[in-house]
Amino acid sequence: MNSWAKPLLIFEVTLFAAASLVHSGVLLGGYYAHTRAAAAEGLIAAVLVCGIFACLLQPEWTRSVALVVQSFALFATLVGAFTIAIGIGPQTTADRVFHLLLLLVLISGFVAAFRWNSR
Repeated sequence: MNSWAKPLLIFEVTLFAAASLVHSGVLLGGYYAHTRAAAAEGLIAAVLVCGIFACLLQPEWTRSVALVVQSFALFATLVGAFTIAIGIGPQTTADRVFHLLLLLVLISGFVAAFRWNSR
């Protein structure tokens, strides 16, 4: 696995898992509870974890796997940002800022994977 890929994917898993725990009410005492967001974030975290395992099992697939799992996470995060924008997703400032952070991290990771050459 490339030196940047594992820490980046682990960081992304951590972000989505934490968001899922917040939205499920486990963290912060249910203040930001939103079960649909929790389910989506948990699914995204699970897909990213599968990507980490795939990269560990087949290091030569790292670039492709990183592109695929981050594309999925980016698309799902854009859907979440859209639901916030139209008023059916979580409406807190924290959610807006967190989605912006997620988008920045995912876009950066996607660009890094896209530009990476495994020579």
